[in-house]
Amino acid sequence: MLLHKYTSGEYHSYEEFRENFEIKVPDNFNFAYDVVDELAEQSPDKVAIVWCNDQGEERNFTFADLKFYSDKAANFFRSAGIGKGDPVMLVLKRRHEFWYSLLALHKIGAIAVPATHLLTAKDFVYRNNAADIKMIVCVASPEVIEHVEKAQGDSPSLQTKVLVGGSREGWLDFDAEMAKADSHFEKPTGEAMTRNDNISLLYFTSGTTAFPKMVRHNFTYPLGHIVTAKYWQNVEDGGLHLTVSETGWAKSVWGKIYGQWLAGSAVFVYDFEKFIPRDLLAMVAKHGVTTFCAPPTIYRYLIKEDLSQFDLSKLKYCVVAGEPLNPEIYNQFLKLTGIKLREGYGQTECTMAVGTFPWMEPRPGSMGKPSPGYEVDIVDEEGRSCEVGEVGEIIFRTDIYTPVGIFDGYYRDREMTESVWHDGVYHTRDTAWRDEDGYFWFVGRTDDVIKSSGYRIGPFEVESALIEHPAVLECAVTGVPDPLRGQIVKATVVLTKNYQPGEELVKELQEHVKRVTAPYKYPRVIEFVAELPKTISGKIRRVEIREKDRTEA
Repeated sequence: MLLHKYTSGEYHSYEEFRENFEIKVPDNFNFAYDVVDELAEQSPDKVAIVWCNDQGEERNFTFADLKFYSDKAANFFRSAGIGKGDPVMLVLKRRHEFWYSLLALHKIGAIAVPATHLLTAKDFVYRNNAADIKMIVCVASPEVIEHVEKAQGDSPSLQTKVLVGGSREGWLDFDAEMAKADSHFEKPTGEAMTRNDNISLLYFTSGTTAFPKMVRHNFTYPLGHIVTAKYWQNVEDGGLHLTVSETGWAKSVWGKIYGQWLAGSAVFVYDFEKFIPRDLLAMVAKHGVTTFCAPPTIYRYLIKEDLSQFDLSKLKYCVVAGEPLNPEIYNQFLKLTGIKLREGYGQTECTMAVGTFPWMEPRPGSMGKPSPGYEVDIVDEEGRSCEVGEVGEIIFRTDIYTPVGIFDGYYRDREMTESVWHDGVYHTRDTAWRDEDGYFWFVGRTDDVIKSSGYRIGPFEVESALIEHPAVLECAVTGVPDPLRGQIVKATVVLTKNYQPGEELVKELQEHVKRVTAPYKYPRVIEFVAELPKTISGKIRRVEIREKDRTEA
């Protein structure tokens, strides 16, 4: 475990952790060389990845394996014309090639651009041109291949296409090129070596309100995830951690590589085409996963299974992020497993900024307290700190200290960067309130907060109430204009298969919300739909619902 090189100290309380924890950032840090290659030398046989898929294939990768394959991949990429600062898109689902391809790009000093396989040709064109993508490395999936090839004609920067798991005319065969590549890669020196402020990663945000932005992270970013892995996910040296995420999303580097390996834990990867809760539970049991991270939706499916059929005795710690946790899910999971789910908060733009850490008692629905290194506050529209219970915007104060792991800005968009980060303050555009003990409670995006008759209503609290009703499969809560109240609450609802839309059900859902939460929050308008508008990452596009309502008004 290399944590002692980058941080030190044992902590016995949140207050001690918050006050004394710090990350030591060396000059010219490069995760591939300074962590993976060093572990390959110190503990070559230590397992880094336990990989399996839904076809029954299984492979373990040691740190020695990762050095071997990442060196070969680096030599292959360099032979294909990739150098320092060149953007390379990785569209690899959960294939194991993602890990050593990412490490190889770090070794070269190239810019890795992870992306989802759900992108269309239009999405590829936008991303290729926005980032000047030079190479795409992607899975041999017919749909992905078709979209990449359709996009190529409108993507002048794209020079090379690489196929993983297959061969095709006009594409380089990853396996064949890896077989030919030298297994020793010489670490660059001089101008070719990486510096801390060089770009290592570009992530396109999911674009809930506009075109995706390019989030720029530098080479120190992995160190920020020490807090994520060691003190929130609570991974163990010699343990096995599973974060449920496809590699196209930033959640993967939160939970599938950086902080986990720094803390000595292997990562578990289950490569599946379709999420089947029983199959995931079977893999967790079979391989002895010790720590687990997933969004609330996954837990919602897991608690519907008979967990007594699975040996989860090695599972010690579970966390949740991505959206606020419904207390009902928390209580059911605790009842079934004895494990208290711990929430956290962050963005693609940062690392774990607020979390429920080991010394804290979880409060279902609360994301916890600020991480060390992050000066987090909740402010009103005038920039004043909010009182206890008052809803405001979550901000990070960066005038004295900039957190390790926070982004360097939006790539090629200075105006957008300065609109959210100015005067020593980063504006998350998320809203929350704080209780008397300093716990933070998420409300929604600033655009999502509903202002009705002087009340500020967050969509999550109404959605959380609705989702407890057996008729509701999914829902989205928005505000619609009202001449008397300013706005009124609207719920757009997808029903479960045993229920049908109707006025009687509308009244039943309204009364249910009144009983579960404050009566003034109930939805005065309920619309039943077959599906909700979502981004390619699965986030609900409330903005699309609002725009539709304005158009039809």
